[in-house]
Amino acid sequence: MNMFEHHKTYQRMYREGELTLGLHIPLENYQMNTPNMNNDLQLALTAESYGFTTLWLRDVILEDPNFGDPAVGQIYDILIYATHLLSQTKKIGIGTSALVLPLRHPLRLAKEVATIETLFPERLIMGVSSGDRRADFRGLGVDHPSRGIQFQETLSFLEEVLYDNYPLIDLRYGQIIQSTLVPKLKQKIPTMITGFAQQDIEWLGQHGDGWMYYPQGPFQQSEAINAWRESAARQNHTQFRPFSMPMHLDLAEDPHEKATPIRLGFRIGRNELLGLLELYKKIGVNHLFFALFDSQRPADEVIQELGEYVLPHFPPHKIG
Repeated sequence: MNMFEHHKTYQRMYREGELTLGLHIPLENYQMNTPNMNNDLQLALTAESYGFTTLWLRDVILEDPNFGDPAVGQIYDILIYATHLLSQTKKIGIGTSALVLPLRHPLRLAKEVATIETLFPERLIMGVSSGDRRADFRGLGVDHPSRGIQFQETLSFLEEVLYDNYPLIDLRYGQIIQSTLVPKLKQKIPTMITGFAQQDIEWLGQHGDGWMYYPQGPFQQSEAINAWRESAARQNHTQFRPFSMPMHLDLAEDPHEKATPIRLGFRIGRNELLGLLELYKKIGVNHLFFALFDSQRPADEVIQELGEYVLPHFPPHKIG
């Protein structure tokens, strides 16, 4: 029995051997510039109407022009903006890709995500990571080299305080004695480890409700998925756990244009994209979300074309 069989967003997103699609906020072709996000809410509503299952947000605090990747994420705080999107939509899920655990006190984070889950039940997918943006670590005075052990400790604290009644906790992050977190959750929030989080493949095979890894070509991604699942099997972890990945997409106007690699993804026509998505599905990708940052076309045009011609082949799963 899957522990998330009654979690609506998880069920719409994940089935063994199947693939669904999502989108990465900001919904703009801003490339390496600063997004304005003026139309993201309207585009989120459009994406929901077409059947994209999830919108994904990044956990970025400071603009860092030296980082190389887009410098600012979606500008706004990840959980506050998630709440804004959840309040304006009806069923599309919100995923965090990913909450940087070493930069967040686990008790405060538990309070925040428990509140979101209670106000908007079964719509949050919680991706968690160890973080890689040194400017944010420096700004908060958090040691960057030890983020791997911090990640393990914070995740353990977070899950204990979220799901145990009156836990006894005595760690460097704080003590909990004869008290318990409110609001109380009715079920677990699906928690996806993002990247390696400074851990090894054996740890990944054992922990988390699923794995999210960075974009790679199908062959390389197949190797990563197989290594992860083999690690789980070695530890007798037999229950299905989904694999998710982002992909930067520059959707060509010519639907027959062949795939050309771009930063973290492909420029490709929609007909060729269908074949590529089938290949990702075959190797074990269960959810793929498009980042339109490097697109040459406006995001609304791309979302419309994907919604009309691609989503029907990879619709959200029906909930029984």
